[in-house]
Amino acid sequence: MRLGIMQGRLLPPTAGRFQCFPREGWELEFDLAARAGLDCIEWIFDAHGEDVNPLCSGAGRARMQQLAAASGVGVHSVCADWFMDFPLVRTGPAALDARVAALARLLEHCRELGATRIVLPFVDASRIDTPGEADQAVQALERVLPAAEAAGVEIHLETSLAPGPFKALLARLPHPFLKANYDSGNSSSLGYAPAEEFAAYGGRVGSIHIKDRVLGGGTVPLGTGSADFDALFAALAGVGYRGDIILQVARSEPGDEVAWTRANLAWLRSRLA
Repeated sequence: MRLGIMQGRLLPPTAGRFQCFPREGWELEFDLAARAGLDCIEWIFDAHGEDVNPLCSGAGRARMQQLAAASGVGVHSVCADWFMDFPLVRTGPAALDARVAALARLLEHCRELGATRIVLPFVDASRIDTPGEADQAVQALERVLPAAEAAGVEIHLETSLAPGPFKALLARLPHPFLKANYDSGNSSSLGYAPAEEFAAYGGRVGSIHIKDRVLGGGTVPLGTGSADFDALFAALAGVGYRGDIILQVARSEPGDEVAWTRANLAWLRSRLA
């Protein structure tokens, strides 16, 4: 089981953004992650950093691979926040075609880098609210799943759907390269119970984001919000989960990122034990 962190959490916030690709300083994160004792970084692909993200060029990917080899910190996953600004729902045919093509390109970038999954968000501005939007999401994903299989890159859906509707959505997409991302903070904010969620679709969970949020509110330090971590780790044990766990925790004071990450990593390891 690899323990990692969401990109940007080892650097001070960029222009007041809680989460984004760090346009400056991204190379430093590999060494910082190694110092914190992490195994990997989940890379961010978003609109904010799209024009300078090394993931999008051959030279950039080569540099990422070089830094990963030197530090021992891998990049096995990409968080595709670009699709928060350009969602696969609530859009017309021409725009949807362009966004499906963008996802196919991202899959190819991941293949060339050696990353094996993309976390695709359907939350907040890209959430699925209606049966028609679920239909549109399914149709878009069906179009791109052959490219995912060809690239050897899984697509993990991060949604705000309740357990039953998420189970129904996954049942419409039985492809082995389509899995669920479980985000403990999103679930706690929405009032979902881990036992119910894992009973509904636990066998399809392929990756975990760890954070804590208060019911109906924002991110807070681990163990101080509404997340039921005892139930979550029991559910993970129940399905024999052995995949990656990515810290996406509340930020500390700027400049204290490595020490804060070490503390959160120690907390996580104690719960896993």
